[in-house]
Amino acid sequence: MFDKLQEVEKRFEELNELVCKSEVIADLDEYTKLMKEIKHLTPVVEKFREYKAAKETNEESREMLGDSSLDEDFSAMVKEEFEQSREDMERLSEELKILLLPRDPNDDRNVIIEIRGGAGGEESALFAGVLYRMYTMYAEAKGFKTEVLSASETGLGGFKEISFSVEGDGAYSRFKFESGVHRVQRVPETESQGRIHTSTTTVAVLPEAEDVDFELNEKDLQIDTFRSSGAGGQHINKTSSAIRITHIPTGTVVECQDERSQHKNKEKALKVLRARLYDAEKAKHDAEIAGERKAQVGTGDRSERIRTYNYPQGRVSDHRINLTLYKLEQILNGDLDELIDALITADTAEKLKASQE
Repeated sequence: MFDKLQEVEKRFEELNELVCKSEVIADLDEYTKLMKEIKHLTPVVEKFREYKAAKETNEESREMLGDSSLDEDFSAMVKEEFEQSREDMERLSEELKILLLPRDPNDDRNVIIEIRGGAGGEESALFAGVLYRMYTMYAEAKGFKTEVLSASETGLGGFKEISFSVEGDGAYSRFKFESGVHRVQRVPETESQGRIHTSTTTVAVLPEAEDVDFELNEKDLQIDTFRSSGAGGQHINKTSSAIRITHIPTGTVVECQDERSQHKNKEKALKVLRARLYDAEKAKHDAEIAGERKAQVGTGDRSERIRTYNYPQGRVSDHRINLTLYKLEQILNGDLDELIDALITADTAEKLKASQE
């Protein structure tokens, strides 16, 4: 581990020299790339330097303790310093192991989130709207930007499905564990008898793909235009501005009718299509790495029930990590950090365990 840390520190120093060169500063893309690498290496290098300082203190203290001429009070102080530096070295060593775990290459990406009503009819569609509000409030609190890409509303204000983008540094790292089936238990707004119903809504979180990740061949695309439709007959476009794109090799279909401009709808539909195809390739790759799959919290499988929102009891339970929080209202208002931090911690622990086997 320490050989690797020496290499990381050396690379960090090289990068800091590189970004000061005029030719690099003039090349914005190269400069941005190098600064991003520096940002990733900084916490590792800082922690390693803390470790080296603790180690130096430990060695100096040990040497001083071997001097029989030290008076009793000074010797006690040196011994305390020796014990403290030893504890610091152990703590910092464990922290460095975590920092050296392989990073998810998608963590810094923007994401596309797709929410679809599942079992439960109109109640499921209404809860899809609740989840959309929850995620957008959380994104806003984190300083992320959201944009609706496509939406299919129901008459009561829910969504059969809605997809939206979340843009910001580290967006995928905060949302990636939300993929799966979300179950809600509550008395439906449409129910007069006051009985508790259970319904489900499916969430998919896709890292936004860049052109270099997945190149779309125009020959593989079938693009159709049609007139927009909407709930209640309002804001319906009288021209054929809605877009449907079919990726012929995979049969993947994406529709977008949110914008009045055909060009903007096409742009959004291509963004979603590229993300879906990239996600399918990513899932295929992950499935081939069985060990890595075992070292993850959940599988990301959209058929997996990951969480239950129980309104009568005011609780939210995440089934992957057996965590129950009695703060339903706060969570639905976008206070997701406690849940998400717990999932990240559990995932890190699983990966650390797998790396030591």
